[in-house]
Amino acid sequence: MNAIVSDLTVPFYKPVANECSLFEAASRNGLPLLLKGPTGCGKTRFVEHMAARMGRKLHTVACHDDLSAADLIGRYLLKGGATEWVDGPLTRAVREGAICYLDEVVEARKDVTVVLHPLTDNRRTLMIDRTGEELVAPPGFMLVASYNPGYQNILKRLKPSTRQRFLSISFTFPDPATETAVVARESGLPEAKVAPLVRLAGHVRALSGMDLEEGVSTRLLVYAATLMAEGMGVEEALEAAVIEPLTDEPDVVQALRDLIATVYG
Repeated sequence: MNAIVSDLTVPFYKPVANECSLFEAASRNGLPLLLKGPTGCGKTRFVEHMAARMGRKLHTVACHDDLSAADLIGRYLLKGGATEWVDGPLTRAVREGAICYLDEVVEARKDVTVVLHPLTDNRRTLMIDRTGEELVAPPGFMLVASYNPGYQNILKRLKPSTRQRFLSISFTFPDPATETAVVARESGLPEAKVAPLVRLAGHVRALSGMDLEEGVSTRLLVYAATLMAEGMGVEEALEAAVIEPLTDEPDVVQALRDLIATVYG
């Protein structure tokens, strides 16, 4: 039974479409969900918000190049001179009927998708080869994964056979009014002072021909606004929270500084 959660304990998230109702429908029906979108656009915050709002336990895994199926499922460890089986986060989520969130799933090793497939169809099972267990996911278990399509290459991409096992939601950066409200809410900086930051972000995201893998994220805008709310000057805050995180190229750094000077007059 889901717990009743106070709004004060729910991480702030401002919906932009029907993503909340779709998440709830997926959860009720035991359907896996895939979130697609650029870095820092709110995918992880959305999952945290929904888990708290629904009173559900959440296990989050930050996927990386060395993450293996054993890291998700579990392994035998030596404890006090004895060998003991220790569940990984995916196994714990299945046993508990919780939500398991695999952040940037394409970064994980290929053997991870083999483990996920039986959990994302009508079987809803997790096989633990080392112990001989076959766990059947209870109704409360939900698998959520995310990835950034902009970083995909031939070596790191979700196969169609995996993608078609998930419902999918595409995330992007919110419209200026929504992004302004979000950044103001998260940083404490008044919306009037946040608005130029959001305009700047729009210009950066629209730039072409510059050596930027991605535009400035909403997360970085929150960082910059937080520094400004603490009393730091605009130029210093943007240098630390926008320019330096985005590039190491001197020409691009100067172009961004020029753009900031134009936006802030």
